[in-house]
Amino acid sequence: MIEASTMATPTHMRREIEEIPDAARRLLADGHPLIRDIAKKAGAPVFLASVARGSSDHAATFLKYASEIYLGLAMASLGPSVSSVYGGKVKLGEALVIAISQSGASPDSLSVVESATEQGAFTVGFTNTSGSELAKLSSAAIDICAGPERSVAATKTFVNSVLAGLLLLAEIGADKELLDALAALPEHFEKAIDKDWRALAKPIEQRGSLYVIGRGPGLAIANEAALKFKETCQIHAEAYSSAEVMHGPVSIVENGYPILALGVRDAAEEGLAQAADRMADQGGSVFATTDKVERAEKLAFQATGHPLTDALVQIVSFYAFIEWFARQRGFNPDVPKHLKKVTQTV
Repeated sequence: MIEASTMATPTHMRREIEEIPDAARRLLADGHPLIRDIAKKAGAPVFLASVARGSSDHAATFLKYASEIYLGLAMASLGPSVSSVYGGKVKLGEALVIAISQSGASPDSLSVVESATEQGAFTVGFTNTSGSELAKLSSAAIDICAGPERSVAATKTFVNSVLAGLLLLAEIGADKELLDALAALPEHFEKAIDKDWRALAKPIEQRGSLYVIGRGPGLAIANEAALKFKETCQIHAEAYSSAEVMHGPVSIVENGYPILALGVRDAAEEGLAQAADRMADQGGSVFATTDKVERAEKLAFQATGHPLTDALVQIVSFYAFIEWFARQRGFNPDVPKHLKKVTQTV
């Protein structure tokens, strides 16, 4: 179990991690009916597109895999600067455009939403700030119901952004199995907080760098985890798919180089486990959230019974670890160096 902060006052980040189950419950209770209505208004899009940055973009990557695997609809990640800097105008008239932003205030993302809405695209703004400019510009706005988030490092807003997006996709696809799995997530989140990943700490401290690997939705979680290593711990981390890592990056894995392999109970789990074991054979210090590995070290994980929720719940276990690890390294994860809560880019 990853213990709560030993500081006199727990970090905002720790408190917000512990709020994730209740934040998810709020969204399921208060936001789901609106999301169901928005899904009906969205109709039958030809394709989906997303615009976001940072953790919000990792949430969009998660939704890309969900859309393409479960809806059969391609989802493109739009470059915000194409509109705001270069003055380009991507043809989005037949798309469902999803914009994800906690603040709903970044000018580059807003320029994409404004352009898409003017073209007749159905735009949906996911934001944790009701009344934001993003909410005003979008065809429909979804309050992700995360509540105030004071730590610079996003946690509950990332989780609820993905949850809101999955609810929207499940309603568009009339996917009862996914809807049922989403309804059960709060209880899984509560259990995930207590998973103990502290064995990761020593090899990462020794090398000061690591790979985080995943596949499909798990790759989106790997991207988010790699960002948090940099933000909160001043540790360099790179995210790769378990396939892509074999095309070059694997060459430096030796002499205890650390790997965090995020296995999901889906069609890619076997291949990811094989990649993890291969890197362990090369001398890597490999930790994996799958029981299919034979030589890599196994990390505790919370299985949920659905591949998409199984992927999402792992970030909660990771957040509990990384908040603890940041404090062990002498950092305050609430105030990462050179960062602020709201970043506005053009």
